[in-house]
Amino acid sequence: MVSSGCGRTGPRTRTIVTGRIEPGQIHFVTIVKPRKDEPSGWRAACIRINIQRANTGESFLCGFGVEMPIQNDDGPISLPLAQRITAERIHEAAEVVFSSATPASGLGLLCESLKKTLKPMLWASIEGSRVKTSCHKKAIPVQLGNLVP
Repeated sequence: MVSSGCGRTGPRTRTIVTGRIEPGQIHFVTIVKPRKDEPSGWRAACIRINIQRANTGESFLCGFGVEMPIQNDDGPISLPLAQRITAERIHEAAEVVFSSATPASGLGLLCESLKKTLKPMLWASIEGSRVKTSCHKKAIPVQLGNLVP
């Protein structure tokens, strides 16, 4: 679970990331089956993160797709590894983006910055990984965070 909140107003205003995404929360589906013993195959996940401003309750649902090779030039990528790497990189990207946010930061812009920051982090961990603006049609959306009523 990732959310952004502006904890206090005045000179000590800060933004925090709460919770942690667990690997099991990332639900990949196979969208292209791998061929035997060669780089091939793809998995896709659909992530929706509620970004919430604690001082106002304003929220924004940030959605994006993650696509991961099943086997790249480095070898096979197990489902648990794909889930763990994806969860860790999302959390790290959220820390980077939300730690510099201010009460005036637009939540939609923070979402775009999160996706932009995540893309090279994920690629550096597993070559061939992709962050997409939208989710693959076969991917099952997973919502992280709590929506404000």
